[in-house]
Amino acid sequence: MHNMDDYDGEIDYMHQEDDWDRDLLLDPAWEKQQRKTFTAWCNSHLRKAGTQIENIEEDFRDGLKLMLLLEVISGERLAKPERGKMRVHKISNVNKALDFITGKGVKLVSIGAEEIVDGNAKMTLGMIWTIILRFAIQDISVEETSAKEGLLLWCQRKTAPYKNVNIQNFHISWKDGLGFCALIHRHRPELIDYGKLRKDDPMTNLNTAFDVAEKYLDIPKMLDAEDIISTLRPDEKAVMTYVSCYYHAFSGKQKAETAANRICKVLAVNQENEQLMEDYEKLATDLLEWIRRTIPWLENRLPENTMQAMQQKLEDFRDYRRLHKPPKVQEKCQLEINFNTLQTKLRLSNRPAFMPSEGKMVSDINNAWGNLEGAEKGYEEWLLNEIRRLERLDHLVEKFRQKAAIHEAWTAGKEDMLQKHDFETASLSEIKALLKKHEAFESDLAAHQDRVEQIAAIAQELNELDYYDSPSVNARCQRICDQWDALGALTQKRSEALQRTEKLLETIDQLYLEFAKRAAPFNNWMEGAMEDLQDTFIVHTIEEIQGLSTAHEQFKATLPDADKERQAILGIHNEIAKIVQTYHVNMAGTNPYTTINPQEINAKWDKVRQLVPQRDQALIEEHARQQNNERLRRQFANQANVIGPWIQNKMEEIGRISIEMHGTLEDQLTHLRQYEKSIVNYKPKINQLEGDHQLIQEALIFDNKHTNYTMEHIRVGWEQLLTTIARTINEIENQVLTRDAKGISQEQLNEYRASFNHFDRKRSGIMDAEDFKTCLISVGYNLGENEFSRIMSIVDPNRMGIVTFQAFIDFMSRETADTDTADQVMASFKVLAGDKNYILADELRRELPPDQAEYCIARMAPYTGPDGVPGALDYMSFSTALYGESDL
Repeated sequence: MHNMDDYDGEIDYMHQEDDWDRDLLLDPAWEKQQRKTFTAWCNSHLRKAGTQIENIEEDFRDGLKLMLLLEVISGERLAKPERGKMRVHKISNVNKALDFITGKGVKLVSIGAEEIVDGNAKMTLGMIWTIILRFAIQDISVEETSAKEGLLLWCQRKTAPYKNVNIQNFHISWKDGLGFCALIHRHRPELIDYGKLRKDDPMTNLNTAFDVAEKYLDIPKMLDAEDIISTLRPDEKAVMTYVSCYYHAFSGKQKAETAANRICKVLAVNQENEQLMEDYEKLATDLLEWIRRTIPWLENRLPENTMQAMQQKLEDFRDYRRLHKPPKVQEKCQLEINFNTLQTKLRLSNRPAFMPSEGKMVSDINNAWGNLEGAEKGYEEWLLNEIRRLERLDHLVEKFRQKAAIHEAWTAGKEDMLQKHDFETASLSEIKALLKKHEAFESDLAAHQDRVEQIAAIAQELNELDYYDSPSVNARCQRICDQWDALGALTQKRSEALQRTEKLLETIDQLYLEFAKRAAPFNNWMEGAMEDLQDTFIVHTIEEIQGLSTAHEQFKATLPDADKERQAILGIHNEIAKIVQTYHVNMAGTNPYTTINPQEINAKWDKVRQLVPQRDQALIEEHARQQNNERLRRQFANQANVIGPWIQNKMEEIGRISIEMHGTLEDQLTHLRQYEKSIVNYKPKINQLEGDHQLIQEALIFDNKHTNYTMEHIRVGWEQLLTTIARTINEIENQVLTRDAKGISQEQLNEYRASFNHFDRKRSGIMDAEDFKTCLISVGYNLGENEFSRIMSIVDPNRMGIVTFQAFIDFMSRETADTDTADQVMASFKVLAGDKNYILADELRRELPPDQAEYCIARMAPYTGPDGVPGALDYMSFSTALYGESDL
């Protein structure tokens, strides 16, 4: 929007081809085009004020929308309009609008307020054209030309690259539509595929331009493609109006793009040079670091002890020559190329020459490279000599390892096998099998004597050849010889033990069998007893506990006979132990007929004796717990059966108070606060019930047949009661604020409540959308879907589908509200500022109380307008911010 505040001179817009002769009849086709174009142009501005026009000569007759249009396009406030419906009021409003236009330096020729009020189409179109010229075209300036000539020159400059476009005027030059498409494509090429347009298809061209401009450029359709094509000479004013919208949409963007391109070009050169410098520094650093790491590796001549290690060194050197060094050669070459290229670019762009970091000059890199190649010489020849030396020793070492490995594999586990005491736990038949197996082992042992002698001979030969790992070979050979001697001694010892054990086993076999026959049933009896004594029980009555106690007493009467059987079984085991002790035989766990042992029998017997008194105590405690649980159930139920109904009754009473209309709002508040006090005073009883509930939970009581109320029911009911009383009090307080702020009488408020209650069919204190719609229709609203949706967005901004009584009061009393607006506050500041667009701190301190003056000074932004002075403050944006608006 152009600000015309600084325009002083008068301009006669009715000259030459722009003359608007009162007696000249408009061409019907032109008039149609002008109606559509001017209507769309007016609506493009009126929509900012939330309105529009349908018929240009009818909708401006009362002057109201005409004044609103001038306020929107000028950004200024006109005199307050007359709201009357008489002709004199309409003429007064139109004259105010015409006076405003004249005040902007426009000479109105033959246009009077009476003709506008009478709906003279020709005069109305002439007036709108005058407004368009003044506010949309006058300020266009291109290469020393302005207004119409400036706009035409701008169109010619922008469409010059398009060979099939020739703009010479604002009528026939635009008929094929390519001019409009060219303007859009020049500024936003992504919006139109210009190459697919044809000069012989004006309908497609025009509609494409109009649709794209409306969708992406926010330029409404002001022309009809059919009218332009069918008219021999399209209306110049309509076309000029529409083209001016293109100018305003694109002119600002072009200046910013030109400036940005110039900056980007300079920055691109610097960025490219800086990137080349960074690349050189990084490449030089990486190459020098690689050389620093590689030279010590090439200079290392420490020999390895194995062929594999030396071959790996040779392979590493080959990888170095084939894989690692060639890329570094290329990097060194590329580094020199990048350095030369960078210096050339800096010189051509008048930048200072590039000086690498210390130690990273090309000469420094060449010196380091020379040191690398010096270390590389002779390394491969040294590797090959070392490999040939190790090859001579590998054969003997491998032969020693093979024979030693074969022998060690055979002897593996043999000592453990010979030292086993398996015969101590074997049966008689198993002992005989072990004796035969041992005889076979003795024969195999004699057959391996030759291999041990060969291993010792090879070890001696390696010592004579000064093998580097001779200590390891000697140690291994010594271990083999020592092990061989140990195997011989262990073989003899095992043979004697097997023969002795064979005789002992026959003696004790019968004792094991007798032990097993008597121990098994006794063990089963003890396991069953332990299971019964440890079995958990769940009871709910004292009778159930008494039944368990009787069964337990019967079990205790059987314990003396069981102890006698235990002593007899242990006597058998003691006899076996005496034999084992006398002949030094380890028989632990060797009974082939059973896995039960005396320790297990004693442990289980002790466990049974320990569990008996524990069971006694558990039964006694459970009996006492059941008695206490019953007491807790009754104690909780007695209180819950009183508190639950009390909460429900209070909820119902509060609901009746909020809906019924007894007394004034203050009376209702007093009544509700008395209820609130009585509710708060009831809290100790809730706390006492919470304590009883805690005792029940700690006792793990999960049911209570004495009441239907749980603690969760009571908690939820109590919270809802507190929330309901607080919300109801808040609603009444808000109704008081609404009544006082909007001057609603008690009678009106009662009427609102009666109407609200009547349509609140569910008696829930709220209306759903359908109830609210029925209520509006009953009071005279003629509602369409769009209008009802708009009203619902006011009363139900959260889109919950409900209307509260507070929202209902706000809506019904909206038109009676007397509130200030941002525009009124801004106008007041302008009075204090002496009609200036800014205000000074001293003026605020002089006219306002001290605290309010300092409040404004602290929050007003500095004024940035061209007519400002030092210390000027922007009261316009401050006024807007007070009301949370983004635009005036």
